[in-house]
Amino acid sequence: MKKVLLSLFVLAGMLTTNAQIETPAPSPAQKITQKVGLTEVTVDYSRPSMRGRTIFGGLEQYGNIWRTGANARTKITFSSDVTIAGNTLAKGTYAIFTKPGETAWDIYFYTESKGSGAPKMLDIEKVAAQIKVTPKKLPMKVETLTITFDDLTKNTAFFNLSWENISVGFTFTTPTDMMVTKSIDTAMAGPSAQDMFSAAVYYLQNGQDINKAKVWIDKAVEMTAAQPRFWYLRQQSLIHAKAGSTKTAIAAAKMSLELATKAGNDAYINMNTASLKEWGAI
Repeated sequence: MKKVLLSLFVLAGMLTTNAQIETPAPSPAQKITQKVGLTEVTVDYSRPSMRGRTIFGGLEQYGNIWRTGANARTKITFSSDVTIAGNTLAKGTYAIFTKPGETAWDIYFYTESKGSGAPKMLDIEKVAAQIKVTPKKLPMKVETLTITFDDLTKNTAFFNLSWENISVGFTFTTPTDMMVTKSIDTAMAGPSAQDMFSAAVYYLQNGQDINKAKVWIDKAVEMTAAQPRFWYLRQQSLIHAKAGSTKTAIAAAKMSLELATKAGNDAYINMNTASLKEWGAI
């Protein structure tokens, strides 16, 4: 009996020894994805913390290449070509290396994204783009390295890196208009009423060719004439007004108002009424 108990204790000790202990990562990983226009941008990085250390000019010496994070190389992926400080960067994945300085930083987009650190010397053939940025002093301390996408527009965003009391970043531009136009051109080969409507509204809202928008919205209204849609007619009135065709704008607005009234849609009733007053029709 004693031998059996001893064997059980030994086995229990072996199981305990082989068990894996899970602890938090000192620099936890984060993956963030942002849609900029029609382009998807993803950053995959690990986030070290200060923990009482001096970071820039200390842990990360000025003038040295930094992997811009911890553990594996920080990676950025663009789903379409983008432009950064005049540089065209082809769609794909890049490692982001930086060279911190007191008054200026160099940022490198490196085609060899795999690996766990920055090389001692960068291979110039693998540097897809290099830009210089000015660091900003922050009024507070940022304990943990933080990357965000800020100041979003339909085709631009600001990549912002903050750590310790420093913030650096860059604006990148995505080819939204080109991508939308390509999508429109493709759709126009056999477009539905909704395709025509969407294309016309996009051109109206983004200051594109209003005469093209007028052709498309008229076609959309024509294609739905059997079951007219007050929201189509509303946009038709706005596009015609923008194109200088006030008479036809008023006609479209009146029809939209009539249909919206039947549907009990107060928002469109109010919008059409306001436009008709503005155009002197009521």
